[in-house]
Amino acid sequence: MNRQTRTLVVIAVAVIVASAASFFMYRLVQQMPVREVEVGSVPTVVAARNIPVGTMLVKEDLKIVGWPARTPVAGGFKAVDEVTNRGLISAIAENEPITEPKLSPLGAGAGLAPTIPSGMRAISVRVNEVIGVAGFVIPGSRVDLMVTVKDPGNQAPITKAVVNNIEVLTAGSRYDQENSRAEGKPIPTGVVTLLATPQDAEKIQLAASEGSITLTLRNPLDVTPTQTLGARLPGLLGNPSPPPVEKRVEGRRVVQAVPPPPPPKIYTVEAIRAAKRTEEPVR
Repeated sequence: MNRQTRTLVVIAVAVIVASAASFFMYRLVQQMPVREVEVGSVPTVVAARNIPVGTMLVKEDLKIVGWPARTPVAGGFKAVDEVTNRGLISAIAENEPITEPKLSPLGAGAGLAPTIPSGMRAISVRVNEVIGVAGFVIPGSRVDLMVTVKDPGNQAPITKAVVNNIEVLTAGSRYDQENSRAEGKPIPTGVVTLLATPQDAEKIQLAASEGSITLTLRNPLDVTPTQTLGARLPGLLGNPSPPPVEKRVEGRRVVQAVPPPPPPKIYTVEAIRAAKRTEEPVR
């Protein structure tokens, strides 16, 4: 037997021995009993499905799972009866724990009303794809409301942001939302419900009834108030806006105080004397 043949025999024997050893260890590991570590758990009520905001919870919407006892859910519940017949004030995903801050108070009912904070109001405005920023106005987004009306002073059109940084509560009517969930289609945004203070709600209603409104979408992290003077038609066409007319009452007459005209322009002549250059007014 030559040297090359002996080398091939040694390699073949090594491969066979290694394969047999690997197979033996594999079967040995498979036959080892699985060690299960018991983790203490507590019963916790979670959502059995995706539940939208304003839903009155029933037993079919809930289920109980074991939650690790070392990290309990703050404000959670251990029994389904503690949660039923209470309304949701925020949407909950499937298998998400039900907590007290996500529920309306006992007896408050369901729907949109329990989600409105104290001192705030919910007001709905009719929108279309343009007014609603091409459908990007969704619940939770922040918007400014602009109105285009005729300026009472000179009857010229003016556009101005009258309410800013208001939260969108819902998009679309309840009928549209129920049909969209049943058919699995996007919600058509024909009506947008806004969360506003009573004073802002009055402005929104007046703007919707007296002019044309538009919503402008803003970054939720941008909380700087929108402070503008408004856009007028003369300024849009490149002409300066007319100065405001001051009104004062004299006796029984209302006199409009027109601001004085600007002073006449003074013409100057450039005079050069030796290396000195001066400008002298023309009188």
